[in-house]
Amino acid sequence: MQHTASLARKLIRIGASLLVVALISIGLTLWVTWQLEGGAAAVNEAGRMRMQTWRLVSAVQVGVEPAQLQGLVVRFDESLALLRDGDPSRPLFMPWDAQVRERFSEVEALWREQRPLWLAESPPQAQTLLKAGGEFVDASDRLVLVIERHLSRLTAILNLFQLLMMALAVGGAVVMLYTGYMYVITPLGQLRQGLRDLESGDFKTRIEVDTADEFGQVAAGFNHMAANLQSLYEGLEGKVEAKTRRIEAQRARLEALYKVSAFLAQAGSIDELAKGFAQRVRAIMKADAAAVRWSDDANQRYLMLASDCFPQDLVEEERSLLADACACGSLRPDARTRVIPILSHDEAPVRHCAKVGFESVVSVPIRLQQRLLGEFNLFFRSPILLSPDETELLDSLASHLASSLEGLRADALDREAAVAEERALLARNLHDSIAQSLAFLKIQVQLLRTAVQKGQTPQIDGALDELDVGLRESIGDVRELLVHFRTRTNTDDIEQALQETLQKFQSQAGVPARLKVHGQGLPLPADVQVQVLHVLQEALSNVRKHARATQVDLEVAKGARWRFVVRDNGAGFDTRKYPGDSHVGLNIMRERAGRIGAELDLVSAAGQGTAVTLTLPSHPEVGGSLPANVPMPVLRQEQASGA
Repeated sequence: MQHTASLARKLIRIGASLLVVALISIGLTLWVTWQLEGGAAAVNEAGRMRMQTWRLVSAVQVGVEPAQLQGLVVRFDESLALLRDGDPSRPLFMPWDAQVRERFSEVEALWREQRPLWLAESPPQAQTLLKAGGEFVDASDRLVLVIERHLSRLTAILNLFQLLMMALAVGGAVVMLYTGYMYVITPLGQLRQGLRDLESGDFKTRIEVDTADEFGQVAAGFNHMAANLQSLYEGLEGKVEAKTRRIEAQRARLEALYKVSAFLAQAGSIDELAKGFAQRVRAIMKADAAAVRWSDDANQRYLMLASDCFPQDLVEEERSLLADACACGSLRPDARTRVIPILSHDEAPVRHCAKVGFESVVSVPIRLQQRLLGEFNLFFRSPILLSPDETELLDSLASHLASSLEGLRADALDREAAVAEERALLARNLHDSIAQSLAFLKIQVQLLRTAVQKGQTPQIDGALDELDVGLRESIGDVRELLVHFRTRTNTDDIEQALQETLQKFQSQAGVPARLKVHGQGLPLPADVQVQVLHVLQEALSNVRKHARATQVDLEVAKGARWRFVVRDNGAGFDTRKYPGDSHVGLNIMRERAGRIGAELDLVSAAGQGTAVTLTLPSHPEVGGSLPANVPMPVLRQEQASGA
């Protein structure tokens, strides 16, 4: 049976009951004590009357004055009145009962009889006085005896009350202990045991709720908490498992994306890229076949770059597919990844995939910066639905494929542009060196033929000498071009390549050459090194052809901006007579310097030698250009000697 009273109400009821009982006991004890005090005072007053009786007897016998005797009688009257009426202030009152009233009545009656005796003008005989006094004393003793009996009963009652109060105190303590144990200790023990069970993992534990008090509410809250924990715990394993599956799926997608991205980064050709991509995506999505199609600029025709597990006859039929001719190759600029159900070939004969058993095809557009480049298709022999995560994965893979294909295309274009640019530079070199030498030789041959026809021996000898010189220069130019083409660099340090270049120059020109390197700087990129070497080789070629020098120095200053200086002690020239655009070699050096954003400076004076300075930018790279304020190499005539 459930108790509805609250704990506070229960404790108030028990405490109030004990308090009422205690107050009643205390009140009764005080009342009995008050009765005993009043009765004791009455006994004293009755004993005083006995003393007054003998005083009257003595006074009469002695023969005191009547006034004095009258005063003793009045005091006796006052004592009787005090016993009869009592005095609450002392306190003094008679414990009236039947016996006490009877004995007091006897005392009063006897006093009324004897009072005239004590006030008589002629004193009675002594024997009469003694007899009267003895009778009154006996009556007073009987009254005192009755009062004392009554007081003994009250004393017994008081002792009983004291025992009852002791028993009440013990019983109250027991009741309080029992109440505390039943209403406080026991519920707390149950809560503590429930908490221990809950801590040990027993979420099925419950506390019996048989009250509606505070502990009952706490127990109900504990049961609700335990139920919630049990529900959470029971569902936690499933949630953890689902979360684990989701994380595992995400990990698998990331791993697949990483593997495909790593492959795309390593692929060296479009065929390898498309074939490997189709194989890997088909394996990731567990598709039955896959195909990668590339679109033309107008998105009117789709070319199949690669396929995997795709029937060979379908490969031949769909190698070049017109737009909108089939479910594949029907993309719009705003197309998204979608699943296309393949209808039966009876309903749509153009759908060749249905003939070989495919039921679903996934179309994923390949897009780069909102530009549609193509699509790749995944074929399934059963219906399929794509989750948002799978759709996101396919879109990411398509984006990586588009970036990789565009990267390969850009690399191919860069290589083609580099080859075309190098061929153009080679053509200019051939035209400006060997072609001009051959034209000069052709003119000398014509002059030689004319001189032979006219028999002009001096002219014949001069023409032969010019032909000999021209042939030697042409051979030297060819060798220099071969040296340029065979130039190799060291990506760590350009010093070794410079040493080799100077050695080749010494062997060709027979002129001593020294290399001076100082400073510290970051290594130059390999493509920048090639352009620097070509500029220095062209400068050395000009020294060999025109300077007539006996010493050549190559100074290299490493630093944030590298600087190369080719200095010779040759004849030099007056730069005012030879503008920069009239020197073929200088134009070639300027073009190569411009490709890496470098500055070319030339200082020369007649009879003072020449110094060519190449200064690189802070971060040189191939593809740079000369600053706008340096349209061509700066040509300066050195006025001071020893330049």
